[in-house]
Amino acid sequence: MILRSLLAAACVLPLWASAASQQTLFNFVSPTDAVRVELQHALLPSLTGEDTAEGEILRRITFNPGQQPSLRLIPQSGQWDWSQAQLMSLRIQNAMDWAITLLVRIESADGKSLTSRVALPAGPAQNLLVPLQASSPLAHGMRAAPPMPWYHKGKRTLLATDVEGELDPARVTAVSLALENPKAAQSILIGRFGVLAGEEVEQAAYAGLVDGYGQYTRLRWPEKVSKDEELRTAAAREAAQLQKWLQERPKTDAYGGLLDGPKFEAGNFFRTEKRDGRWYLVTPDGHAFYSLGVNTVSLGHSATYVEGREAMFTSLPKEGEPLAAFYGQSDSRSDGGANRGRAFASGRWYDFYRANLYRTYGKTDCAPPAAQAAASGATTESPAVTAPSCLSPDVDLPRWTGHALDRLQAWGFNTLGNWSDAELGQAARVPYTIPLSISGDYATISTGLDWWGGMPDPFDPRFAMAAERAIAIATRDHRDDPWLLGYFADNELPWAGPGEGPRARYALAYGTLRLSTDVPAKRAFLKLLRDKYRNHEGLSRAWGIELPAWELLEDPGFEAPLPNPAYPAIEQDLQDFQRLFADAYFKTIADSLKWHAPNHLLLGGRFASATPEAVASCARYCDVLSFNLYTREPQHGYDFAVLRALDKPVLVSEFHFGSRDRGPFWGGLQEVYKEEERGQAYAHYLQKALEEPLIVGVHWFQYLDQPVTGRLLDGENGHLGLVGITDRPWQSFVAAVRKANLELGRQLLTDAGRRAAAAQQAEATQPGAAGQADRPDRLAHPESPGPAGQ
Repeated sequence: MILRSLLAAACVLPLWASAASQQTLFNFVSPTDAVRVELQHALLPSLTGEDTAEGEILRRITFNPGQQPSLRLIPQSGQWDWSQAQLMSLRIQNAMDWAITLLVRIESADGKSLTSRVALPAGPAQNLLVPLQASSPLAHGMRAAPPMPWYHKGKRTLLATDVEGELDPARVTAVSLALENPKAAQSILIGRFGVLAGEEVEQAAYAGLVDGYGQYTRLRWPEKVSKDEELRTAAAREAAQLQKWLQERPKTDAYGGLLDGPKFEAGNFFRTEKRDGRWYLVTPDGHAFYSLGVNTVSLGHSATYVEGREAMFTSLPKEGEPLAAFYGQSDSRSDGGANRGRAFASGRWYDFYRANLYRTYGKTDCAPPAAQAAASGATTESPAVTAPSCLSPDVDLPRWTGHALDRLQAWGFNTLGNWSDAELGQAARVPYTIPLSISGDYATISTGLDWWGGMPDPFDPRFAMAAERAIAIATRDHRDDPWLLGYFADNELPWAGPGEGPRARYALAYGTLRLSTDVPAKRAFLKLLRDKYRNHEGLSRAWGIELPAWELLEDPGFEAPLPNPAYPAIEQDLQDFQRLFADAYFKTIADSLKWHAPNHLLLGGRFASATPEAVASCARYCDVLSFNLYTREPQHGYDFAVLRALDKPVLVSEFHFGSRDRGPFWGGLQEVYKEEERGQAYAHYLQKALEEPLIVGVHWFQYLDQPVTGRLLDGENGHLGLVGITDRPWQSFVAAVRKANLELGRQLLTDAGRRAAAAQQAEATQPGAAGQADRPDRLAHPESPGPAGQ
């Protein structure tokens, strides 16, 4: 339905009389002839306004169920000239008891538009402000923006912090509000609509965000610190609790293996074995080991850039003060998608976490001053990014290392996940993992999902050289260490493209064919096709295309056809190349690791995006398949029927649950509404993981919360940790995690007993038939599953 009429409007805004001014174009409560209102699958249920709980009068708009119901505001004639304004403004209130997401669109006469998705919370009315140009928290150096609304000059203000697109503000033709496919009727209350000029609202939204302890200033929570004494008191209280919890740990072998679980042949190193239908990791002492790990247990990833955005911090130490030791310099700029559009990615940084350790535990000279040198060397996901690599003189490394290990063991963890500090593994208390971070000048292929960079070209001889060099360095001094669980083959490579459909599924093949023949992968693909079809005529017939000459296939920019049921060879050829590519990649790494570290496991490729070909090749050449599965349950992240056909153990190498009520602004890749729900989500995830007999462990990302204003690597600023920036554990979450971890061990033993009994019964019923499919075989090479997969 379309409603026209409440109004009529000036074509051009009048000039503002002052530098800071608000112009009201239309008031829904007392409408005048100023604007034309169109409603699509929405209605104004009353001709008058209604009183809110705060005594304000606003007008109700109801969006009916359907596909994007909307309210659209249009000048009665002509266009609006907003060239002197900075923000569109609307008085608005959510009329529901839950948050809703409002789609805001501003259009101009040249066909351009700005769009924003605004989270409209339940509660009292606020001023919605939408910038008239594209904006993003990345422009302020961080992934997620401060929570909205906030009080600006005493008024509850909701600033749209993510605005995409482009606009000609001198020729604005429409503003629309919409909901995206609501399942039931939803209502909002609105009042004055207009524009705002002369105010630096966005700068104010990002000012004074962080206090002297690195905490968000605009929220309160139980663990928040206001003075140094609170840090020391909390540390003493935690020390007593840790001692109690450590004494209550269940009995295990030296490596964390379950003494009461299935018994295996002892060896010198960790291995995998399948028994009674379930896969296990096995400790060197011959006991079942379920890997409960934590990623990034480290002192090296807690700094945040301050240079150029000092206004975000209410208290930074001055030169010469003791806490000034925790400044440093880095350069995190890169061409990858992780840093695209991000500002404040280099310069001076400050490390609030290490400063808080100094406040809590005092000074001990144990390492060169971090403030005297820039960080260098590869870190976490991207080898091109630099970060702190040495400790401040005011951090006691042995104390921190022992304390972190006490925490992990008291909380029921038994593994140091990826990117954890080497000193922790050297303590020989908890098994650890090592990443094989391969970098070099080899060719790469873009799939469009190049978060950490393009896909390495495994046909390029320089890749084999880079892999050999990285593996030789990573394995040095670890060849005979029984505490090493294994090595990960790089991290989150872009095996597939963004989105769904064949373009994403075969992005690696399509991307390769677009390249020139000086790229080794392109030559490998062309050889595959020429060996099969001999010439351009054979390929033309198989693919249903007109290819006048083979040389056209060699040209850069060649666009292969999409899969077509009438020409099945297209999809088969794309799959064959991606299988060849994945085999070359994983075989290169596996062969090198077998030479340098023959005793240790290759733990797979930490898939964040994957194709069936990549997963099958990983299963063929690696001991374990590893996936970063940011879902409510592991089974929601991949088709486990496909994985069962491959019959390889699976490690969830990353998962987490975050919220936005403890400081950092990002709720992670799996967000829950509040802190209390994180523990529940963790316990549920572990329970579902245990139900899957392929899964041999899960690793939480990460140990420490990310800085409020973003980590150095890419600006991520999530509340994802077991521990906050003040080094205080999130007590309710840690308690829930500990309970779930300890319960999982008991449940695993129960499951093992049930499976053993079932196997014995089957063997008694059919002598000689049981156990053949379950024999341990680390070197098994399962066949590719073909087109089946995600």
